Amino acid sequence: MSVARVFAVANQKGGVGKTTTTVNLAAGLTQAGQRVLLVDLDPQGNATMGSGIDKRNAVHTVYHLLLGLSELATVRLRSESGGYDLLPANRELAGAEVELVGIERRESRLKEALASASADYDYILIDCPPSLSLLTINGLVAADAVLIPMQCEYYALEGLSDLVGTIKRVRAHLNPRLEIAGLLRTMYDPRNTLSLEVSQQLESHFGDKVYQTLVPRNVRLAEAPSYGAPAVVWDKTSKGAQAYIALAEEILARSKGALPAAA
Repeated sequence: MSVARVFAVANQKGGVGKTTTTVNLAAGLTQAGQRVLLVDLDPQGNATMGSGIDKRNAVHTVYHLLLGLSELATVRLRSESGGYDLLPANRELAGAEVELVGIERRESRLKEALASASADYDYILIDCPPSLSLLTINGLVAADAVLIPMQCEYYALEGLSDLVGTIKRVRAHLNPRLEIAGLLRTMYDPRNTLSLEVSQQLESHFGDKVYQTLVPRNVRLAEAPSYGAPAVVWDKTSKGAQAYIALAEEILARSKGALPAAA
């Protein structure tokens, strides 16, 4: 019986294309014939809305799942536009941070909740909030690997070292199997000298941990969520959508071959 490969899509820096990556990768993997579950672990609920689900009407959410108030089967919805399954989120999830503090094994609540569904999927993608919070820790504990979207700019490198430090601490104390799946360069502009320099620095430091796929700045990626559909569905021919289709293919190719060693 196969079990799902679980990716936490994480970066504590906001505005790096994290949710865009999670939604479009979920749809891209689905188009490639994979069974995918997307977990919206961000109280902003952007991945929920981008999947065509109105977060305001979601009766059962990840909040209820983490606190043991609902079963996964009750929370799970279908993204008709993306073709994958979704565990939705809304502002209610912000309260889970406080409520989880007094709960036993609070860092493992998501991992335990997802265990029953692992055989139902090939990939589970977790859209983590833009912070190194208890919600993000839940995502990292539940995951096999971390996919890190990042812009090629100076401050991104500083934030990356913080995130890598957190990943190492989680691996040491809570999840020994956790590895870095790869770094994804987003909003990439080859005309920008700094973009090129930072990109080269990433490649020299992280080697084959850096995905070959480059996601360009693309207005269609920004427009797609307002139509409640991933860009790879809404405008498959756009450069942004093509990049995420290529990323899905690259991830599938890596999973068939030897995975890079843990960082």
